[in-house]
Amino acid sequence: MSSNKSRTNALRMLDKKSIAYESIEYNLEDGFTSGSDIARMQGLDPDSVFKTLVTEANTGEHFVCVIPVDCALDLKKAAKYFGIKRLEMLPMKKLLPITGYVHGGCSPIGMKKDFRTAIDEVAGLFDEIYVSGGRIGLQLKIGTHDLCSVTGAGLADLTL
Repeated sequence: MSSNKSRTNALRMLDKKSIAYESIEYNLEDGFTSGSDIARMQGLDPDSVFKTLVTEANTGEHFVCVIPVDCALDLKKAAKYFGIKRLEMLPMKKLLPITGYVHGGCSPIGMKKDFRTAIDEVAGLFDEIYVSGGRIGLQLKIGTHDLCSVTGAGLADLTL
């Protein structure tokens, strides 16, 4: 559970569903830092720290991909997984209106709508992984199985 001050949609959803997690706050006094830097600052294996990327199909549908912070999304692999012809990264200006989250604080949990989600298969190597808690400066440590369950995600090969 988290204090009311730091509650985000992601935390509220996990609390409501009684899913165990640990919230971890970090300070970014020097401005935005990469996910890799954040992992290192916290002494974590960067392979266990994941970023949330939102994509858009030419049909207007949106899809969420959760991949290790040091990796790049392979849009062709993601499109194949979701069964569509082509995906592009969602333009940053659309992120907040569509998901309710800002760049650098986008969680795969608790978006404005439920989007089809895939998590890179590397997550299967870990019992628990780290994802954004729904705002810059907040991460969640959550069981991989629990994250798949709460997001309806499957594991897939998503990276270059």
